[in-house]
Amino acid sequence: MNQPIPLPPRASEPDPIRGVLAIVAVFAVLVFWRLGTPSKIMFDEVHYLPAARHLIALSSRLNPEHPLLGKELIALGMMLFGDNPFGWRFCNALYGVIGLYGAIRAFWWASLSGRGTLLFGVFLATNFIWFVLSRIAILDMAMAASLALAFWQWALAARKGARVHLVLAGLFMGLSMGGKWNGVPLMVFPGLWYAHARWRASAGQASAGQASAGRPHRALAWLVGRAGGPVPGVCLIEAALWLGIWPVLVYFATFTPAMFYAVNPLSPWHLVEWQQTMLKLQDSVVKPHRYMSHWYQWMLNARPIWFFYEKWDGAQRGVLMIGNPYTMWAGLPALLWCAADGAMALARRSLALPGKWWPTGRDRLSALSGMVALFYVGSLFFWAINGKPVQFYYHYQLAAVFLDAALALVLAQLWRRGLRWPAWTSLALALLGFVYFFPILAALPLPSVKSFRLFTWMPVWK
Repeated sequence: MNQPIPLPPRASEPDPIRGVLAIVAVFAVLVFWRLGTPSKIMFDEVHYLPAARHLIALSSRLNPEHPLLGKELIALGMMLFGDNPFGWRFCNALYGVIGLYGAIRAFWWASLSGRGTLLFGVFLATNFIWFVLSRIAILDMAMAASLALAFWQWALAARKGARVHLVLAGLFMGLSMGGKWNGVPLMVFPGLWYAHARWRASAGQASAGQASAGRPHRALAWLVGRAGGPVPGVCLIEAALWLGIWPVLVYFATFTPAMFYAVNPLSPWHLVEWQQTMLKLQDSVVKPHRYMSHWYQWMLNARPIWFFYEKWDGAQRGVLMIGNPYTMWAGLPALLWCAADGAMALARRSLALPGKWWPTGRDRLSALSGMVALFYVGSLFFWAINGKPVQFYYHYQLAAVFLDAALALVLAQLWRRGLRWPAWTSLALALLGFVYFFPILAALPLPSVKSFRLFTWMPVWK
């Protein structure tokens, strides 16, 4: 006799979709406002704009050390709106808006906390990094926005138990790799989660008397069993297809235009070999840069980058790649809280009960807190161990998302305990920081060439 499939818990708070749409709409207006300013090439646009032009002409490889999706998006914007600053940056801006929505919805479906979701949405929209990278024609937004959409679909697959969301999660994981490889360490977690959830489900079936003498061994049932959560009807082997093989195929598909170059086209039979060549090319960049930094400096918000600072378009203008001082610093103790909260949930073994593949009650937020802390570490681990000597602050983009999530989770839990002032104070300080720094996030006219002193509070920020 089949046991009923355990369903994920329902939200105790209403879906804050209207608030989410309001946050995303305001963010979109600010991102697209004067998107073509400055009209001069900024920072690494000097590398990716020529590569996009080569893609449009299908002439030859340029900037071969990176995957193609980010350059394809830049090229698409140029084909739609012309080879001008607005065209260069249009697709990144649009994808930044879409990715923001995906990240916020991922938080909602994972936490079912309406207040936490809105706090996270504001923190991410105002963390400076997501905003600035949405307004420049480089590759990082293609990677980060795709990964945000993948996590959204992953959370939906867990909540709604639908195969289509697993398929979409794998699709966006592949696209994220097609932007940059930065998010690859995080892409192992959906598959590991599914394997753990299936193991718990098989334990629940065994304890319910479903594993009789004539049934397959539990290990075999773990691999091919389709009953129970997290996605009914999808066994672990099929999940490995959607979360493992499918993303790799999507990633390889992003190289299709390179197979039609007039000079030295890429052979589809050499795709795997070409990945090794790309890795060698990336590791070959060893020339020091004045803004190069290390992962531990990113955590302290200690080594930002001036993407642009000169007189252009009739005024002194600047674009500073830095994190919102409040959320970047307040997020660190929140991250420690989340790590401790997740560890205590694990110690209670509330997530290891037979058949209990979805935590409930306070364990839901505690489990998510632990995962957020783990994802933060995973985002930095890639940079801490890789031997690439030239790294920059904008590589902190993914880790900063989880830092914002940690702060939102802590504030949401404090709110539930009756402490509301920390949430309101944090919200006010994050918005105040965004407003104060906005002139050098959006390249607004500055009073003088010395205006950078208003924003570089510490010597290392200059």
